[in-house]
Amino acid sequence: MKILAVLLLAAWLPLQAVAQAPAPAKADPRVELAAKIPGAKPDDLRPTPLPGIYELTHGADISYVSADAKYIFSGELYRVAEGGDFPNLTEVRRRELRAKLVADMPESDMIVFAPKETKYTITVFTDVDCAWCRRLHSEMAEYNKLGVRVRYMAWPRSGPATEAWTKAIGVWCAANKPEALTRAKRGEAVKPASCAQNPVQKQWDLGRQLGVRGTPGLILADGELVPGYLPPAELVKHLQASAK
Repeated sequence: MKILAVLLLAAWLPLQAVAQAPAPAKADPRVELAAKIPGAKPDDLRPTPLPGIYELTHGADISYVSADAKYIFSGELYRVAEGGDFPNLTEVRRRELRAKLVADMPESDMIVFAPKETKYTITVFTDVDCAWCRRLHSEMAEYNKLGVRVRYMAWPRSGPATEAWTKAIGVWCAANKPEALTRAKRGEAVKPASCAQNPVQKQWDLGRQLGVRGTPGLILADGELVPGYLPPAELVKHLQASAK
């Protein structure tokens, strides 16, 4: 009997060890899929509510790819909900991406005009020569009065190696950046300047990633992109509606 018990125990122990061994981790399908898409990384991909379809992101640009990487397409993905509501899942995701990308940009690289009491914060991609940008800046006191905190990033519409680009660098390298920006938007000459860590290229690249195509380009706290100027009262009304 003792011999039989020993034999049974010897047979049972390996089985118990197998039963208690952790299951092998499943391979991340995004790794294999990313390898089939030039320039893609696994973190650029995530599954959508549609079986076999993945979201592919680049900055705030979104496209969709089949699980076998044979098809890539762009467009808006809506969810059909009860009551006739059709949430735009693509835009919801774009806003998440924009908000994160803006949050990752150091505020120390921005030019900020803050009220005594901040109710809302917006990030504005601006060109010093843009007429509507100048209109917005001329009403800064009213925006601030309504509790809107404005954070500027440089976005010279004409791109690198242009006059507007040089002006932006002069403003962002000035000792007193808010004053230099205000003078530039009044059409006054800003002394050309350079600094080792000017953020103009970085901010211009970010604007393109976010989908900015013109100025002023307003990014709200939730990541919504508002293309163009809004008067102070109208902007606050929009911000209040967005917060609901």
